[in-house]
Amino acid sequence: MQEHGGNLDVARQRFGGRAEDWIDLSTGINRVPYPDVDVEPQQWSALPSRADIESLHQAARQAYATGAPIVALAGAQAAIQLLPHLTPRGRARILGPTYNEYAAVLRAASWDVAEVFDPGALAGADLAVVVNPNNPDGRCHDRRDLLALLPRIGRLVIDESFADAAPSLSLAPEAGRPNLLVLRSFGKFYGLAGLRLGFAIGSERDIAGLAAMAGPWPVSGAAIAIGRRALLDRDWANATAKRLASDSVRLDAAVRSQGWTLVGGTPLFRLYETGDALAAQEKLARGMIWSRVFAQKPGWLRLGLPGNESEWARLAEVLAR
Repeated sequence: MQEHGGNLDVARQRFGGRAEDWIDLSTGINRVPYPDVDVEPQQWSALPSRADIESLHQAARQAYATGAPIVALAGAQAAIQLLPHLTPRGRARILGPTYNEYAAVLRAASWDVAEVFDPGALAGADLAVVVNPNNPDGRCHDRRDLLALLPRIGRLVIDESFADAAPSLSLAPEAGRPNLLVLRSFGKFYGLAGLRLGFAIGSERDIAGLAAMAGPWPVSGAAIAIGRRALLDRDWANATAKRLASDSVRLDAAVRSQGWTLVGGTPLFRLYETGDALAAQEKLARGMIWSRVFAQKPGWLRLGLPGNESEWARLAEVLAR
């Protein structure tokens, strides 16, 4: 089992409390979710039609400013699970340190996997993975630099799970190019991770391959209805991006008294060097605030952004202890 945020069962086992007592800042999920989540009864009782799914695809194309082929899946993670089977096994290179599921899934499928730390070292790979912005340190890569890698790589996968608040980074508008595959997460920015919705955007061949593996009903009727509505609500998206940008600066200021230094982050999460992340995590946990630590980086602590003012007040109170 890979390390992930969102593991409140571990927090409760160690520190007690009910799930509703905790403020879970261990993920990069927006804690002010998209509010309009009502669905019609038939979206629970009937199988999604092809027209329903295509309407979701059209909404995603509009939101991501692309005309490329697209397929809806049960989260970006579902695309990661299918990725090793899209082409014959070969050499996979992952720009790290980054989200740990890529290496695990590819190795389980018998790919030759290595983590590299410079984009130039991706050249020659049959499959290369870049998370942009990166998780967990927020490192960003210029679109032109990534496109320049295309002729030197068999297939370039760009994971844009945290790009909604930084749309200028996105390669979705270029995703119709051969050998370029862009992955998008819906649940993080829209705060609806439990909906399990994401998208792969790419060439006709790649999207057809992913769609065939995903099967005829890759997402639920509820995910289609809510996802379509949210993706088309650009006023909410623009206001949310503005709020997140402001709140990420607010979080940096709130933890400054602890002596933590900012390693990086995105508008959805921040990564700090604390000197002793386990001690910092325990301090927060005593106040029922859960955070993310990293076994390979004992000083790193990742925090998502609090949602309402009550959560901000509790964070301030716990930090002041």
